[in-house]
Amino acid sequence: MLTRRLLALYIGLWLYGMSMAVMIRAGLGLDPWDVFHQGVAAHLPLSFGMVTALTGLVVLLAWIPLRQRPGLGTISNVVVIAVAVDAGLWLIPAAEQLWTQVLAMVVAVVVNAAATVLYIGAGMGPGPRDGLMTGLVARTGWPVWSVRTGIEASVLATGWALGGTVGIGTLVYAFGIGPLIQLMIPYIDGWLPGFTPTPQPEPAAA
Repeated sequence: MLTRRLLALYIGLWLYGMSMAVMIRAGLGLDPWDVFHQGVAAHLPLSFGMVTALTGLVVLLAWIPLRQRPGLGTISNVVVIAVAVDAGLWLIPAAEQLWTQVLAMVVAVVVNAAATVLYIGAGMGPGPRDGLMTGLVARTGWPVWSVRTGIEASVLATGWALGGTVGIGTLVYAFGIGPLIQLMIPYIDGWLPGFTPTPQPEPAAA
């Protein structure tokens, strides 16, 4: 099981970074965090992957007051995705025709969903950004949807102001990623532990 989980973690993270590169090359808009990464990268002499990694490290600092604990998957998320996205941007040319842009966008979102299912299914710790969300939910008691929406709206607006790409791809990702992940979960259920509910203790008898 450990070997299976490690394979799922690192394959998932590598595919996640590659899907980010494909989405960038599609040129039709990015997910909120990548709009932020792209906007920051436009103003610094750093690669997209390096900005992604540095952002992840800064977000991890916010875990300290939230009393979140990183796992192997958390640290691996910062490193592997950064390397993978830079490798993908080096290998993959920009899509130049509309049909190739649309195809690349669709492939990127589908692969991103599969990658998410794999690395979360490995059950070795959330990524920095997901951990920020769950930590805020635990500390504030606010609903998940409001915390996630607030975080992503903030980074999207900041990234857009800095020059990140917002477009139809942003909407496709926002509305497509959740249903795709839900559709794929049954294929790894029982094979990986990350989506298996933790058994709750029986209430003590009166």
